[in-house]
Amino acid sequence: MRVVLPLLRTSWAWRLGAPAAAAAAAARLPRGASAGPGPRRAMAFYRTEERGQPHSPGYRLFFKNVAGHYISPFHDIPLKADSEEENGIPTKRARNDEYENLFNMIVEVPRWTNAKMEIATEEPLNPIKQDVKDGKLRYVANIFPHKGYIWNYGALPQTWEDPHRKDKSTDCCGDNDPIDVCEIGSKVLSRGDVVHVKILGILALIDQGETDWKLIAINVNDPEASKFHDIEDVKKYKPGYLEATLNWFRFYKVPEGKPENQFAFNGEFKNKAFALEVIKSTHECWKALLMEKCAGGGINCTNVQVCDSPFHCSQEEARSLVELVSFSLNKGSNEEDQVWHFLGK
Repeated sequence: MRVVLPLLRTSWAWRLGAPAAAAAAAARLPRGASAGPGPRRAMAFYRTEERGQPHSPGYRLFFKNVAGHYISPFHDIPLKADSEEENGIPTKRARNDEYENLFNMIVEVPRWTNAKMEIATEEPLNPIKQDVKDGKLRYVANIFPHKGYIWNYGALPQTWEDPHRKDKSTDCCGDNDPIDVCEIGSKVLSRGDVVHVKILGILALIDQGETDWKLIAINVNDPEASKFHDIEDVKKYKPGYLEATLNWFRFYKVPEGKPENQFAFNGEFKNKAFALEVIKSTHECWKALLMEKCAGGGINCTNVQVCDSPFHCSQEEARSLVELVSFSLNKGSNEEDQVWHFLGK
């Protein structure tokens, strides 16, 4: 469902939600149609709103909830895809393993694209923007045989890799971002999608002395999702994908003149159980951040739904923050990299 207006585009991404939201979604179905069985079907949705032109420094992608109110994708979208909340923070529920491994993922970069899009962690309401370095928009290089990002790339909301906290397993502090996700399903997703994923494993990239975890996950609605339960299943059903992932992260900065990236555990992918513990730890760090119990590292914690947070704002205040961002008329320049880089051994 996509409506295109001058300088304003809206898109709908799904997540599990309340019964009232489910009824609203069902009302949009043709008579006699079914919303689909099972808990993996989303029953409420998020909307995204673009301001500015893509491939320009002023481009921002804001998020709205089902009621049409602006929210922060970083702080207001629940970590767990099926969770009860208390003051905007998910509470524990006694569920089976399937539900325990069901998370919301925010898609920042669709597969095969080059623009380095990311949640703007230091801006109010944390819209998605394109990263800028030395005054230039950032694009990842194409390193043979790959084109752009080789997965749908994004982040888990309500997680934070604390730059002041040394990870016991890597002996390095966090990179001051939400935890990254590489979604390996068959569908190319869209920027701003909020999808349910199950976690399969994790890779520990060490980037300039900081821990930069990379989760491996699959969209639960992928046709082959039922085959995947842990990292060994990726090796079995998608042979070569993990090796390609390791090489992608090792070399992607080399065309910029930088050295190869390094990894903890000699580049070994850790399994689901290990990954879930990392997610749990980064979620606890995020909760401390939102309650102002630790140094924020420049993170903007403005939120609409975490009611006990000192950074909580009203819907009206959130709208005012968004309205400060201009609908820029400057035309963006699509500089998607079409060059292939061949790296010698």
